[in-house]
Amino acid sequence: MHTSAADSEATARQHSSEVIDLRSDTVTKPSPEMRRAMFEAEVGDDVYAEDPTINRLEKRAAEVFGREAALFVPSGTMGNQIAIKLHTHHGQEIICDERSHVFEYEMAHFSGVMPRTVSAVGGILTWKDVEPKIRFKDYDAAKTGMVSAENTHNMAGGTVTPPEIFDDLCDRAHDAGLAVHLDGARVFNAAVALGIPVARLTAKADTVMFCLSKGLGAPVGSLLVGYAELMDRARMYRKALGGGMRQAGILAAAGLIALEQGPGKLVTDHANAKFLARGLAAVAGIDIDPAKVQTNILMCEVSGTGMTSYELSQKLAARNILASGFGPQFIRFVTHLDVSREQCAQALEVIASICSVKAQRA
Repeated sequence: MHTSAADSEATARQHSSEVIDLRSDTVTKPSPEMRRAMFEAEVGDDVYAEDPTINRLEKRAAEVFGREAALFVPSGTMGNQIAIKLHTHHGQEIICDERSHVFEYEMAHFSGVMPRTVSAVGGILTWKDVEPKIRFKDYDAAKTGMVSAENTHNMAGGTVTPPEIFDDLCDRAHDAGLAVHLDGARVFNAAVALGIPVARLTAKADTVMFCLSKGLGAPVGSLLVGYAELMDRARMYRKALGGGMRQAGILAAAGLIALEQGPGKLVTDHANAKFLARGLAAVAGIDIDPAKVQTNILMCEVSGTGMTSYELSQKLAARNILASGFGPQFIRFVTHLDVSREQCAQALEVIASICSVKAQRA
């Protein structure tokens, strides 16, 4: 019997479902359509801006975000660091949340800036947080160069910054002469949760980075969007960081599909996350408020189980459930397009069997 590429992929996915991977939405596998597009992609030398598939992706990304131009980069970290370089110079400071990705997981050595962190409630950065941290005076050791926000906020549990709060932050920062960069690695999750287009949600940021490989399903890649002049300079910084990938249209081909089709699938991820949160709230020793789950990320405190996050994640892994520990007390679960509602239910059964189910409330 003849087996099509799609059938083979479906079989592979079925077999791989024996392991339920809830570590991140970066673990998704490219779809059969993406694989075909990558195989057939028209390519050229992107360092010379001659790769037609990358050019199409950049043009489409700029259209989606209502911007003049976009730049394809290998990773969100590179996109964020290029943006910081665009808006600052050596010796300046950037204001960001203390749990933000640019502070916790990236390095600012390339731009020569120092982070000045604030504790933003729920990861939602406001002007009230930022204003006291601004340093403008000549006698200050370092002046403020820019503000960096994150939406959704990873370490706060996928929280969403509402447009009115972000607009106010941008307006006031601009009045103070400061640029605003948005780390929008999962900004489509935020837009879907709010029911508004990403162009509306991000309109007042000077630059926005978003990931194709987080939630949208692409195997590799992110984009930086903004004014054409900024993106021209960003291309130079991308080359300096080793991001000149030559015939990378094979990656952009998958990215185009992710950009067009991925956002429409996020509603299911969010619903699965809420389902998972309700189930976790019924497990003894796990502390999570399902009402606070807005998108596809769940942060659970597990100290009540009598296990560290490492110990619990190891027990889960032994039962083919993968999750990420953050410090000794917290475990993160992330839903995505390669995890179904049924698999979430299976994961809950395993978690409950390890931790024991809470007594039903009267």
